[in-house]
This record gives sequence, C-alpha cells and structure tokens, in this order.
Amino acid sequence: MHIIVSAIGKLKKTAPEYKIMAEYLKRMKWSVTLKEYEAQKGQGGEALKSAEGSLLLSGIDKTAKVVVLDEHGETLSSREFAKHIQKWQSTGVDTVAFLIGGADGHGEQVKARADLTLSFGRMTLPHFLMRVVLTEQIYRAQTILSGHPYHRD
Repeated sequence: MHIIVSAIGKLKKTAPEYKIMAEYLKRMKWSVTLKEYEAQKGQGGEALKSAEGSLLLSGIDKTAKVVVLDEHGETLSSREFAKHIQKWQSTGVDTVAFLIGGADGHGEQVKARADLTLSFGRMTLPHFLMRVVLTEQIYRAQTILSGHPYHRD
C-alpha cells in the first residue's frame, strides 16, 4: 500500500510537529509520501480554494482512492478507518491519498474527487497538527490490520 499525504502549507523540519510526524512515518511498513504545497498569495475565497485544490490534486493518480479531510466529513473509529483501508486493499487499490486543505477548507473540485470525506471531530485543529493526528491514525490502522497490539479497544 502506498499512502500520499498531500497538504497545503510547508511544515519546517525543525518544528515539533514534524518530529512527531516523522516518528510515525519511520515506524510504518507502508510507503508514505508527504507532498506539501504553498498556498497562493493574494487570492481569497473560492479562487484560493480552487487554486489550492488544483495543487492538492496535481500529484494524485486517477486510480488512487482519495480521502478528503473536512470538518463536515464522516467521523470514524480507528477500527472503522482501518476497515476502509482494508476494503480498498482487498479490491486491489494500491494508493490512498489524504488531502489536507488550507485554512479556508476545500473547493468543490476536491470534494467531488473524494472517495471518503473524513472528519477527526468537530473541533478545529491547526493544519500542521492535523498531519500528526493523521499519520498516527494511518500507523494505527496499519497495526490494527497486521494484528499488532499497538491499538487497544
């Protein structure tokens, strides 16, 4: 399984969030690629969301399953999240891309491309911290699917 985490904004390698995220990435058996894009300066509203959406989608293969992180998405338990990934694996999907938008959220072209719209709760999290939460949950899903005792119910 190949995982792509595609996000708006570049996280500095010296940031504490980067170090935590890197630790989960190092533990993973799945191949994970982090793609970061700078937000367009001087734009706002729908134009900004559209520009950011084009950037996020530019590195995603048409056969990849796309998970859009959005506050209005589905809220899943860790086991339910793992089951989605397992279902995709069992049907031959080799790439799952997770899209983290900018501060104003996702535009319509990103939402239309989603195979799953996922929420990590109703609270707003900083985009850089969201990368840590997401990579930990991807790692957790991998351990659940492999029978590793990391996850406890």
